[in-house]
Amino acid sequence: MNETHDLTSKVANLHVRAMQPLLAPAELKARLPLTPAAAETVTTARQAIRAILEGRDKRLIIVIGPCSIHDPAAALDYAARLANLQHQLGDQLLIVMRTYLEKPRTTVGWRGLINDPFLDGSFDMSSGLSTARELLLAINALGLPVATEMLDPISPQYLDDQISLATIGARTTEAQTHRALASGISMPVGFKNGTDGGIQVAVNACLAAAGPHSFLGISDTGYSAVVTTTGNPSSFVILRGGRHGPNYQEEHVVQAARLMREAHLRPAVMIDCSHANAEGDFRRQETVWYKVIEQIVTQPTPIVGMMVESNIVEGKQPLLADRSALRYGVSLTDGCIGWETTERLLTEVYHALEKRR
Repeated sequence: MNETHDLTSKVANLHVRAMQPLLAPAELKARLPLTPAAAETVTTARQAIRAILEGRDKRLIIVIGPCSIHDPAAALDYAARLANLQHQLGDQLLIVMRTYLEKPRTTVGWRGLINDPFLDGSFDMSSGLSTARELLLAINALGLPVATEMLDPISPQYLDDQISLATIGARTTEAQTHRALASGISMPVGFKNGTDGGIQVAVNACLAAAGPHSFLGISDTGYSAVVTTTGNPSSFVILRGGRHGPNYQEEHVVQAARLMREAHLRPAVMIDCSHANAEGDFRRQETVWYKVIEQIVTQPTPIVGMMVESNIVEGKQPLLADRSALRYGVSLTDGCIGWETTERLLTEVYHALEKRR
């Protein structure tokens, strides 16, 4: 036995410093259980999103909120404001708060609330998962559904009962791991076009996610398991631009719809007003927003929703060594529009959609 251990130690985990056990998903869910109010929010929102994707509900999905969540108190403050707007505008808009808890990085950087909740490189993911679950429970209790990007294939087991809409990012849309994951999740899922702007990869991802898969994952009790899925029929394409420029214009929407029809998928397109569509400038989200709304109100379109990066205060800030110096309600990652602009955009689109009737 010792000889086997000695041999293994010479060839395995050579670059691993430590392994910290986590609670099983079922244990965390037992400690922070789903409440009736949260369950009602999630169930109702998922049904509404599916109805919109299928053309049975004419409302517009608006996924809006911080680029990433780093301050749960500020996130809950933002959620309370957004919930008030959802109650006022809900007959035309299905507002879903963007609650991104994991962040992909091109090279290195802060990787999100789950990965590093204390913003100090301690990577206390056990605390991160608990903090994330507490926050999602509180937001759902307001009657406001949430959307998040599914980046890690394990973390969704801890949070899936709180999420009404999932997205797969441009860097992972082509990954078989994430397509298989999407085939088994319980909520509708949007796939972003590739970083090069290619739309076909997102259509292929929708098609792949609609079919059954088997893959290695984690069970509710925390054991490694073979996960066998039925396939997820509720998917859509998210246009976010690419290296060659924006792709929110009508010709790109028409192209996405054509590619989806050719794949025997019902055309359903969401426009991400940020990222490459805003050419890296959060202020340009407003320009994209108005141009997309013009498409929606003037002609039949497969556009089912829009995505915007928004926070309490506009702009972004660096992650400072002195955490007390961080400004409240300001993004740590991509720049965001502020609350006043957010409220104005949502109110204006509400009235524009009213006229459409």
